[in-house]
Amino acid sequence: MITRRCTQRQYLLVPRRQTVELVHYCLAYAAVRTGVVIHAVIFMSNHYHIVVTDPRGVLPVFVECLNKLIAKCVNASLGRWENLWASEQASYVRLLDAEAVIDKIAYVLCNPVEAGLVKRGKDWPGLRYGRPGSYPARRPDIFFRAEGSMPKSVTLEITTPALEGLSGRDAQARIDDAVAEREAAERARVLREGGKFLGPDAVRRQDPFAAPTTREPRRQLSPRFASRNKWRRIETLSRCAEFARAYRDALAAWCAKKRSVIFPVGTYLMRLRHQVRCAEA
Repeated sequence: MITRRCTQRQYLLVPRRQTVELVHYCLAYAAVRTGVVIHAVIFMSNHYHIVVTDPRGVLPVFVECLNKLIAKCVNASLGRWENLWASEQASYVRLLDAEAVIDKIAYVLCNPVEAGLVKRGKDWPGLRYGRPGSYPARRPDIFFRAEGSMPKSVTLEITTPALEGLSGRDAQARIDDAVAEREAAERARVLREGGKFLGPDAVRRQDPFAAPTTREPRRQLSPRFASRNKWRRIETLSRCAEFARAYRDALAAWCAKKRSVIFPVGTYLMRLRHQVRCAEA
């Protein structure tokens, strides 16, 4: 699951029609260009969540392409020039098992209800997809040149994730049930606490340069993977530590001009920048 926030928590992605079209096109283009597979996506007013599978190992390229395009397009539409995204890095959470995938997709799709913005996720006026299908996007008139090289249209494909032990139909049914259950629970919580839902029209009227008045928790841990299975988490932590040791040793050897050194599986930047040799998966 990928998460990225706007600078200063501003509502720079408020889901007005033009912004939704821009975001839709940029996401579809980044996915087609990199081959990253999209399973669920929500663009809130000041952040986004996307659940993906990265079969080619190019997730940084996907995120760079997506964030760069969105920043340029939204800045052009709002008449601003400064950075659109927060200075902190994007959050990448590896989902270790089927339960974690289902849980995070439900979290993503129920985000607007949990925040007290709309009563039902389907009422969210922004980009929100979680069911398999093809969703075409036309190249926006703003920012892009009419005679430019960017495609005039591109299609965003949403696919059901491949979950261990489940067919595609069963996996989607589990996801749909989890979304419905979580949405009902979040809606009941908001009402129980005396809250009211803002509604889609009021969401669209938000000032893009405003921000939430609530205090945001700071200096918290940023998880790198998710699973309720304790032993799977322990195993993954061990594998991460093993990779870090192997990478550190390989990098030290490479800096000592031992160009025949083999870097561990998962090495990314050194492979791209310096074409180092890597172990086979």
